[in-house]
Amino acid sequence: MPNLGGWELIVLLGVLLLIFGAKKLPDMARSIGQSARVFKGEMKGLRADDAPAPAPEAPAPAPVVPPAVAAPTPTAKLPVVEAERVH
Repeated sequence: MPNLGGWELIVLLGVLLLIFGAKKLPDMARSIGQSARVFKGEMKGLRADDAPAPAPEAPAPAPVVPPAVAAPTPTAKLPVVEAERVH
């Protein structure tokens, strides 16, 4: 790609001015600017589409509930004196 210096740009602008005239150049520059703006906006939209979508959040795990413990049922009645010794 050629590097255009200051003098080359001035000569190029002079040639464009001679070809298209003073009235058309501002309109052409405005049109090119609008086209560049639209192109830039479309490129941003494409980048946003290419970005990976955030992973959907995994559903929260169900809370772990310990199984209910049933109260022990006495199988045989002990006399009060023996019950105190066991505990």
